[in-house]
Amino acid sequence: MDIVLLGSGNVATHMGRALVSSGHRVVQVYSPTITHATVLGDTINARAIDDLAAVESVADVYIIAVKDDAIAQVAAQLPTSSKSIVVHTAGSVAMEVLAEHAERYGVVYPVQTFSKAKPVDFSLIPVAAEASDDATYQQLATLAGSLSNRVFPCDSRQRLALHVAAVFACNFTNHLYAIGADILREHGLDFELIRPLILETAEKVMQYRPKDVQTGPAVRNDMGTMQKHLALLKDQPELAELYELISDQVRGR
Repeated sequence: MDIVLLGSGNVATHMGRALVSSGHRVVQVYSPTITHATVLGDTINARAIDDLAAVESVADVYIIAVKDDAIAQVAAQLPTSSKSIVVHTAGSVAMEVLAEHAERYGVVYPVQTFSKAKPVDFSLIPVAAEASDDATYQQLATLAGSLSNRVFPCDSRQRLALHVAAVFACNFTNHLYAIGADILREHGLDFELIRPLILETAEKVMQYRPKDVQTGPAVRNDMGTMQKHLALLKDQPELAELYELISDQVRGR
């Protein structure tokens, strides 16, 4: 397929690389900052543009991988034909945001956290797909299936729930890692000391339900230990409040 990639951030970068590796042709990469578009365009042999008026009208698929509140604005400026499919890659944006701007439209949402500098195996990433009609879905499923071994239908409400779950499991968890790193640093300790702990926790939830492998003082209702922890955090009331809130959640399960 001939594809125009609208965006040059983390998702666009990894998806662009995966598309080219799978035999597709990315004809253009758009970013409002031409240097960003050029960096990705040079990587995947695509023409970099910074003006939506320069987007070609002959692509098979237009993939919008920009921040959520810019999706409709970008879609409104695309010169697509009735045969083209316009999709976005967002987790929390309804498919219908594209309805006014394309006859055929949908969503291809990769369930993964992306950073430009860290390679990923796209074939292992679950991809949620949704489309305006059955024929369009089949084309998008074929496209997504050339990138990933696990493509599944997912409507906008399910995808929103999936995105919320991902925020808790990934974004919030990473923030808690950062809090842990700060506490260690404040007491002259290295974050490296808890990396094996983090790895073991992640590996356990690959095999078991998270609830079944929960450990720690809260699940044991070890009030003495929790009080010692709170005493350590007494000069950081926001962290103490967060500690108590999460501990109450753990105990309540």
